[in-house]
Amino acid sequence: MNHKKFIIENTTILAPPLVPEIKLHLAHEALPIWQKTEDELGEIGLPPPFWAFAWAGGQALARYILDNPEIVEGKHVIDMASGSGLVAIAAMLAGAKSVLAADIDHFALAAMAINAELNKVQLKITADDLLAIPPPQTDVLLVGDMFYEKTTADRCLAWLRQAHGTAIFIGDPGRSYLPQSALTKIIEYSVPVSRDLEDAEIKKSAVWKLN
Repeated sequence: MNHKKFIIENTTILAPPLVPEIKLHLAHEALPIWQKTEDELGEIGLPPPFWAFAWAGGQALARYILDNPEIVEGKHVIDMASGSGLVAIAAMLAGAKSVLAADIDHFALAAMAINAELNKVQLKITADDLLAIPPPQTDVLLVGDMFYEKTTADRCLAWLRQAHGTAIFIGDPGRSYLPQSALTKIIEYSVPVSRDLEDAEIKKSAVWKLN
């Protein structure tokens, strides 16, 4: 199927509330786009369309990077579970030398490409499951909202601990499996979000650094 065509036809170009500098192809509601994705692929039980939304943790991390460009400026960056590409795009706009945006969802890969073009930046995009291999050598690792499920969270933390010599920043809105004891909080934002996705209209979301 043509993933890019599907995304363009079923989303609207919007700016995330906390990061108005960036425009993304986003869905207004979760259930309709989720249902359309399943209908298009002829499958049921698919994971949620994470690529279709600017999640609170990603917005916080993107805001922090844009406000503190020295974190990524002139550096090689990897954005894990990039989804819409929001954080990866923010890193490029902040002056990163290169950004590898990784996601295993083929819709996300298409969304990243579309959104990068929309914001006039170039991303390196990969469908590889980076958690299945040792962390690639890079200057900065960015992780937006990946600690929502225990198995994924444990796997991610173990992987991040192997990335010696890499600066690691995590954006998270207080997910249950965030390993706070292994992290240092840098800053917190109040992020407007949809009640269709979260349990509140304003989500406290923090940026953390791995100790």
